Amino acid sequence: MRLNWRDLGTPRADNAHGKSVEVTGFPVTILPTGTADHFLLMAEPGCCQGCVPNNPLAVIEIVADRPLKLGNRAMRLIGTWQVSADPDGWRYQLHAAEVLPGVSRRAVLAASPLFCLPVPSMAQATDGAAVDLHSHGGNLIQASWGRGSLLDVVTPMRNGGMSTICLCIVGDGPVLNVSSGRIRPSRDPRPGELYDASKIQFAKLYELIRTQSMGIIRTAADLRAARSSRPSVIVTSEGADWLDGKIERLDEAYQRWQLRQLQLTHYRPNELGDIQTEPSIHGGLTDFGAEVIRRCNSLGVVVDVAHGTFALVKRAVATTSKPLILSHTALSDRPQPWTRLITSDHARAIASIRGVIGIWPVAQVANVAAYADNIARMVDVAGVDCVGIGTDQMGLQGPSAMPSYADLPQLAAALSTRFKPDEIAKLLGGNYRRVFEACVA
Repeated sequence: MRLNWRDLGTPRADNAHGKSVEVTGFPVTILPTGTADHFLLMAEPGCCQGCVPNNPLAVIEIVADRPLKLGNRAMRLIGTWQVSADPDGWRYQLHAAEVLPGVSRRAVLAASPLFCLPVPSMAQATDGAAVDLHSHGGNLIQASWGRGSLLDVVTPMRNGGMSTICLCIVGDGPVLNVSSGRIRPSRDPRPGELYDASKIQFAKLYELIRTQSMGIIRTAADLRAARSSRPSVIVTSEGADWLDGKIERLDEAYQRWQLRQLQLTHYRPNELGDIQTEPSIHGGLTDFGAEVIRRCNSLGVVVDVAHGTFALVKRAVATTSKPLILSHTALSDRPQPWTRLITSDHARAIASIRGVIGIWPVAQVANVAAYADNIARMVDVAGVDCVGIGTDQMGLQGPSAMPSYADLPQLAAALSTRFKPDEIAKLLGGNYRRVFEACVA
């Protein structure tokens, strides 16, 4: 039988114990010899152990009787499926694994978390103008620290109709670690460390732009003209930790790096405010955070309040003179502690200033149809003018329901059962373009 990544964690995968199973995925650890008899398999490309999701349901442990030839492409394997009861290990294993020849595009699609939908002409609703509110595409995070190369992001953008991605450096990256399934700061940064790290990441982002001949979006006219025939980037920072409380660094990033979108906080409570995944220490947005918002409004930088607490968002809404975005999240009216999901009231606060909430295709969303359902749920709360997509590509801790921009037509097809063509165009980019134009004017 063939198992898909969306089957992991379901009775279909658990009931396959002891059966001969076929899976397709990407090997994680590539040894210097290019072969291994014991390695991990993921739904998306990775470059090292640091890429492995801290989720026992998102990885398959491969055990072979002889070394198998590995590479950086998808591989198709067959073997005996084992379901482990070890709480400290990977839940799923493939024993006596052998490589099957010929990984076709159909096999890769079947292995992905996508639910293969027909793609009628409705899939062209983006007109090649879709915008991703939040992305680490091209392997930017890992490549910034020499843990892998930059990957092709332009081809899938062209193929899927994605014109523009808000491509993010990570403001607090050097001090983050995964602990008990949560991303947390492992230590305090050294003086100037995060500022220096931001310059390394911005430089790598520009290397990706240059080597893949991408455009840089600086103005509203740039974004209006952007099409997937020449994919473009909005220079973005996930977390403003590198400011170190110095507002002049914001002006520097605007001029030197063409920064046009700034997420205030990430996984570290910083000088700007509190985050959803740690206890509150500031009571929300700080005075410096409010100063940064006002300066962004003045310069022409989109402010992103993703990861911030509801208290932070409420003060941000009261402070800003321009629409805000919340680039990547989903709706939950019963959120658990430390969740990155938001309540209806949280969403309505963004909608009250005609901002945009980006919905992400996280691991809990099994396929593209479920992803469309989550978008529709947020539309019911915030309105069709205040929702977009934020894929967090190559930044998620587990599999994505839309791992490639080439799969965007499937999302458009799924949305076509719920929305009119003009509404789909808003959800896939139009709403963000409105906010960007208001912010940079």
